[in-house]
Amino acid sequence: MIPAAFDYVRADSADAALAALQEHGDDAKLLAGGMSLIPLMKLRLATPGVLVDVGRLDDLSYIREDGDQIAIGALTRHRDLETSDLLAKQCGVLRSVAAQVGDNQVRHRGTLGGSVAHGDPASDLPAALLALDATFAVRGASGERTIAASDFFRGFLETALGPDELLTEIRVPKAGTNGFNYQKFNRRAQDWAIVGAVAATVGGQKRVALVNMGATPIRAHAVEQALQSGASVADAAQHAAEGTEPPTDLNASVDYREHLARVLVRRALEQAG
Repeated sequence: MIPAAFDYVRADSADAALAALQEHGDDAKLLAGGMSLIPLMKLRLATPGVLVDVGRLDDLSYIREDGDQIAIGALTRHRDLETSDLLAKQCGVLRSVAAQVGDNQVRHRGTLGGSVAHGDPASDLPAALLALDATFAVRGASGERTIAASDFFRGFLETALGPDELLTEIRVPKAGTNGFNYQKFNRRAQDWAIVGAVAATVGGQKRVALVNMGATPIRAHAVEQALQSGASVADAAQHAAEGTEPPTDLNASVDYREHLARVLVRRALEQAG
C-alpha cells in the first residue's frame, strides 16, 4: 500500500513541533522513527495531511537517573534502551523488553515515545511501562502535565495525548536487575506479539501486564491479586485471561489467545523468580 499524500515539516525544536501541531490541529502527526506511524499510513489507518518530523531533536534522547526514578527522553531509540548500562543496573526489565522489539533495523530507528504515543496493544514496550507504573511527561499549549500509564492508554490506538501535545519524557521506577521476565509468542522473530506477558517486581510486589489481549495494554490484576493472596504461580496464572477482550484475527482465536496468556504468564512468573 502507498500512503495518502501529505505535507512534511521538519521541527528543529520541541517548541517548533508544538507550534506546528497547534497550527495544523488534528490533521498533523508527529514523526520520530516512523516504525509505528508509517505502517499505519501504508494501510490507510492513519491519513495525516501533515507530518511533523521530530526525529532529530537530540535534547529528547537520554537515559538518566532522577532520584528514585529513571528519566528517559521520548526520542530515545530502542537500541539505546537495549544497550543502556544504567537500565542494566536500575531497571533491567525495560532493557530486556526493548531487546525483543522487532529486529535490528526497527530497534535502531524506533523510539520509546513513538511506541507509547501510538498505544498499539500489540506493542511490547507499552505493556512493560504499564507493569512498571510509569508516568509520562507531556507538553502542550496549556503547559506541562504528567499522566500515569494506567490512565494513558484509552482504546485501540487511542491515548490520553491531546492533538496539540508532545510526549517528552517517560519515568520509570528503579526496579533493579532481577525479578523480571518477558514472554512473547509470535510467528517470526520480528513480528508483533500474538500474545505477550511481562512480569516485573516493583517495590517488592509482582506486577504482570499483557500484550495483545485487548484494545490496550492490560494489567493482569487478577493474577497480581492471586499472588498477593498466597496462590502458587501456576494457580495465579490461571487468572491471566480474566478481564481481557482479546481479538480474533488470522493469527489466533479468542480461546487460543486466552490459553496463550495463561501459559505465558506462568512462564514469565517462573522465570522472574
